Amino acid sequence: MSRIVVIGAAGGVGTRLVGELIARGDVVAAIHRRPEQAEQLRAVGAEPVLLDVADEVRSGVPDRLAEVARGADALVYAAGASSAPIDVARVVDGDGVAFAARAAQAAGVDRFLLVSAFPDAWRGQGMPAAFEEYMGIKKDADVALAATGLDWVIVRPGTLTTGARTGRIALGPAIAYGDVSRADLAAVLAEIVHRPGVSRQVVELTDGTAPITDAVDAVARL
Repeated sequence: MSRIVVIGAAGGVGTRLVGELIARGDVVAAIHRRPEQAEQLRAVGAEPVLLDVADEVRSGVPDRLAEVARGADALVYAAGASSAPIDVARVVDGDGVAFAARAAQAAGVDRFLLVSAFPDAWRGQGMPAAFEEYMGIKKDADVALAATGLDWVIVRPGTLTTGARTGRIALGPAIAYGDVSRADLAAVLAEIVHRPGVSRQVVELTDGTAPITDAVDAVARL
């Protein structure tokens, strides 16, 4: 049994990840930003923690987040603001990652998983300039995390869907672009967080044919 802190626990990926971790017997500190989300998280067995990452970043002081993280085995950053104004995304998807990494270091938590973005997402589809800026923010966050001394793993999923968990994926440092369900992404994160052999790696994720455990085994050998 491990204690895992999930930032963005009430989001589309976060809620599924919390369920996966609870099913494994983990203790989950589920960070959420709206009071009404607490009961949903408590109902699945998580420990709800009301904390707005954007507000914490603007404060510049990671003490509150570090206190939540203290004693945890890992932190998973699953927060995202892709549909929000770009100034909000810059805080949540960008600055928030480096801020959470500082909090993890202050708390003595070494393992840090980040949900990032597939670099080929929506290319050639006439996306607005703000989208390109958003993708740049995600890449900068990856770079900032990789520059830390943490035991980090960056997972770059393809286009996320609301499909069911299939348990079969493609996973690797460079794979063809495609879709993947939020449910399968959550299952992959729950597997990787418990696999110390997957460390300081950037992996891309889409639908595929390999069972999740086999796919994670393969990247652990790289």
